[in-house]
Amino acid sequence: MAAHSPAAESRLTVLAGPTAVGKGTVSADIRRRYPQVWLSVSATTRAPRPGEVDGVHYHFVSDAEFDRMVAEDELLEWAVVHGRNRYGTPRGPVEAQLSSGQPALLEIDLQGARQVRRTMPHAHFVFLAPPSFEELERRLLGRGTEGPEERERRLRTAREELAAAGEFDDVVVNDVVTRATDELVSLMGLPTE
Repeated sequence: MAAHSPAAESRLTVLAGPTAVGKGTVSADIRRRYPQVWLSVSATTRAPRPGEVDGVHYHFVSDAEFDRMVAEDELLEWAVVHGRNRYGTPRGPVEAQLSSGQPALLEIDLQGARQVRRTMPHAHFVFLAPPSFEELERRLLGRGTEGPEERERRLRTAREELAAAGEFDDVVVNDVVTRATDELVSLMGLPTE
């Protein structure tokens, strides 16, 4: 594992928040409106949702491939999310981006953010919060991608994750996606539109 200076780590912004808060929506808005922001693409063992593209939204990998990546220390962080699928951040692309002196953004879950804090404590940690728990519940229901059992599991996890907002350097409320995106990009020290 390559060691990074605090200056290199400070160019790393870690965005985390509860399920259905809109991390993917904010990331998509950043991709569209701020192409200069480099976004890490996580690996996951879950199946793609409708419209998701391998290598753009996630690297969709088998359990065996994920096991290999863990065994060969190819992941900066990884976690089992919602008791089911594994997600992780490939280490190589992040380290290459930081070594080039360019800012990088990781969109990950709370467990992953805690792992990154242990290995890169000088990174900038931003918590994406919903305007209210009721709004978070409405968004999860509106997605229609989870059954009742999975939805309840995600809501239980979300309650625990919301309690962790104080662990982060900044909190951005995702009330309006473009506003939340602009605030995040500004926190990264980049000019906004």
